Amino acid sequence: MNLQIFGTKKCKDSKKAQLYFQERRVPFQFINLSEKEMSKGELRSILGSVSIDQLIDTESKVYEEKNLKYMVYDKEEALLTNPLLFKTPIIRDGKKATIGYLPEIWKLWIEESKK
Repeated sequence: MNLQIFGTKKCKDSKKAQLYFQERRVPFQFINLSEKEMSKGELRSILGSVSIDQLIDTESKVYEEKNLKYMVYDKEEALLTNPLLFKTPIIRDGKKATIGYLPEIWKLWIEESKK
């Protein structure tokens, strides 16, 4: 497994995801979106598993401050330039990705990696 967790240190679900993998001794890389932006390649890889609309946190401060509810905008560009607009945590293992706390899916990933 080549696991990445995209989230923020303040996000409770990001913390729960990290704990989930730590308890199972699954190594991962944590990317704090409040410190580092996601690359275009990483975003495109994630978009192979989830839709861009699922990635946008419509309840975030950034979404409200930029008044995106009423605007037509390039969603990919908005996410790349405003990393706090992402719904978190985003868990990526190669071409597979999930959004939110989904241990039932991660369990399958771990089992697959052991085969």
